[in-house]
Amino acid sequence: MPRRPVAAVRGPPGAAPERAGEPGAAGPATVPLAVSRCRETGGPLVMLAAMSGTTGRRDEVDRLVDAWARERPDLDVSPLAVLSRVSRLARHLDRARADTFTAHELETWEFDVLAALRRSGPPYELSPGQLLTQTLVTSGTMTNRIDRLALRDLVTRRPDPDDRRGVLVTLTAAGRRRVDAALEDLLAHEREILARLSRTDQRALADLLREVTAPFEDT
Repeated sequence: MPRRPVAAVRGPPGAAPERAGEPGAAGPATVPLAVSRCRETGGPLVMLAAMSGTTGRRDEVDRLVDAWARERPDLDVSPLAVLSRVSRLARHLDRARADTFTAHELETWEFDVLAALRRSGPPYELSPGQLLTQTLVTSGTMTNRIDRLALRDLVTRRPDPDDRRGVLVTLTAAGRRRVDAALEDLLAHEREILARLSRTDQRALADLLREVTAPFEDT
């Protein structure tokens, strides 16, 4: 089958056109260049969509977007190019995290509570209210979770010296070992997921996703 001519990539006025697949062309190594150009013309969704179209790869989301564009040409379906991928990636990450935590005899919620305590630093101790804020569950749910973790000797409770009616939840040595080991394996797996991107591209992607998620964090 004859090869299609390589598409030229527009550069600054007077510059020689770049070609996909050639040094300097848009691709995984030059995502920041695409980001820089898109900052002049649109917001985070536009920038992420531009990044997704620079690798020459096609995936199921491309086919989904093409189908909707064909069936509903009256709609701008470009957000799907970004958010459908985010949604699919989230499902893959949820499965990967669940598998990692299962290997360490933890459920995802158990890791979340233990990780909140571990991140707090010595003495690895928080009030139930602080744990609520970090794990986004109800008071009744948190009480149940603390009870179950205490039964496994992963946390302990003690009275709060500054609040006669309050308690403090403390990470035990066993809990610290368990959450540290699970975190190490989780990070190793997530590095594999991101291995196709350079550190520069990872930082650029993190910046763009921060722009998209920031409004939700502010509410």
